[in-house]
Amino acid sequence: MAQSRLPMRKIRDVLRLSAAGLSKRQIAASLGIGPTAAGACLRRAREAGISWPLPDDLGDAALERRLYPAPAAAAKDWRSRPDWPAVHRELRRKGVTLQLVWEEYRATHPDGYSRSRFCELYRAWEGRLSPTMRQAHTWLARSCSSIMPALPTYHSPAAPGIGQRS
Repeated sequence: MAQSRLPMRKIRDVLRLSAAGLSKRQIAASLGIGPTAAGACLRRAREAGISWPLPDDLGDAALERRLYPAPAAAAKDWRSRPDWPAVHRELRRKGVTLQLVWEEYRATHPDGYSRSRFCELYRAWEGRLSPTMRQAHTWLARSCSSIMPALPTYHSPAAPGIGQRS
């Protein structure tokens, strides 16, 4: 579970108490934080090359930027993504399978996704579709109940016993 960052005041206190010679457990107990949080703060400071006393010109925002640098951008996938709506339309045709669509994809993109990854990405895309079923209703079907009143039920006298109340 991801933890929220410590406030800058506590980070400064962790660095100060560490420079005073206290252990992680002692620092954690005195500041009311966990020993893991204190250790993580000290590790980030060591990796950033920060030690106590902090320079006077190092404000809270600059300290936070040095301790918590922006994550490196994730490498963009170089493979060409299939047109998932077109794949979905193709799969609705009779006799078309995901295997056939993948084979067509690999024929046009030889260095594209493997079959298992292609199927996994399609299933993930398909899972985001809305499961509603759209139906086209004719005008007559929608308004039939408001135009035609309920018909009374009556029975023919030629068929005795049907519809007669006793």
